Formats: sequence, structure tokens, C-alpha cells
Amino acid sequence: MSNQDSFIDEVTEEVRRDKLYAMYKKYGWIAILAVVLLVGGAALNEWRKASARAEAEAAGDAIVAALQAETEEGRAAALAELGSPEDAGHRAVTVLLQAGAQVEAGDVQAAVASYDQLAADQDVPANIRDLAALKSIILSGAETAPADRISRLDTIAVPGSPYRLLALEQIALAEIEGGQVEQALETLQRIAADAAVTQDLRRRVSQLIVALGGELAAS
Repeated sequence: MSNQDSFIDEVTEEVRRDKLYAMYKKYGWIAILAVVLLVGGAALNEWRKASARAEAEAAGDAIVAALQAETEEGRAAALAELGSPEDAGHRAVTVLLQAGAQVEAGDVQAAVASYDQLAADQDVPANIRDLAALKSIILSGAETAPADRISRLDTIAVPGSPYRLLALEQIALAEIEGGQVEQALETLQRIAADAAVTQDLRRRVSQLIVALGGELAAS
């Protein structure tokens, strides 16, 4: 009985091996494909990381090289030659630096155009767009009607915006320019009473309130 049992076990094992081999021949390619995809995916991910790192380094080197120009005009021109990077973050930094260089070179209109371009870029974070819009409005100054400035500033002077109080300050200045002194005083008082107001802004606002004949709130 033991020899017969042994023989049966051997036959059963052989049949099992044949079945496994047949299954491997039929479905083994799936396991191989899974391994290839896993390894290939990891390699592709590393390649993408390396490419992004190389692109960021190249963009940084190009900006540094442009900023090393000897004159403001040269820096503005060199930054303009960088074009518009595909990455939104790189693009925002490039445009902000370019606009700053244009201001230093005395080309205010070009700087306003650069800031407006950035303010309209929906791929850039909202806080950067607000900053660009605020800088554009300030640079435009008297060339833009007070009502138009206030309309643009209202979209920045909203709760949660990091530039809300600065936008309110510009709104007050536009109200003063438009002859709305009482409205300007109310806006300035709102700024002065805000818990987030900085000392420099509070000082500027207080000086304007006094100059307009208003009274400072007790601190």
C-alpha cells in the first residue's frame, strides 16, 4: 500500500506541475507585463523628477544671468528675452522680475503691461494675480479714472486676500481724488481699526485721516 500511495502522490504532483506550467504558458505574460509596467513606471517617475529639477535649475540660471546685466535697461531686456516659461511658478517669478526691471528703467507702460499679463494668467495662484493687479493699478495712477481704479481694487479688497488692506488704502486715495472725502475717511478708519494692519500702514492712514480733518479713533 505504501508503494502504491507513493506512486499516486508522484503522479498527482506531476499532474500539478503540468497544470502550473500550462497556466504559466497561458497567463505568465500578465505577470511579466505587470513587472515591466511597475519598473517602467518607477523609471518614468524618476525621469520626470530629474527633468523638472533640470528645468528649474536652467530657469534659475537664466534669471540670475539676466539680473547680472549692468544697466536697468539691460536687465529688463534680458528678462524679456526669457519669454514665457511653461511652468506657472517660473512664469510668475520671471514676469515680476521683468516688470520690476522695467520700472527701474523708467518704462512704466511696459511694466503695467507685464503686470496686467500676469494678473490675467489663470494658471498663476490668485494671490500672485492680486499682487500683479495691485502693482499695475498703483503704477497706472492718475492715468486711470478713480472710479475705474476702485472697481478693479474692489476685487482685491476682499476678506482673505493678503493685499486687502493695501487695496483699501488705494481705494481711499482714489476716493480722495474723486472728491469723496467722507467716503475716504470711512475707508481709512476701517483700515486703522483692522487687527491685521501693520505699523507703517497705520501711520500712513493716520496721517491721511488727520490731513482730511478726521479724528483718530482712541487706541
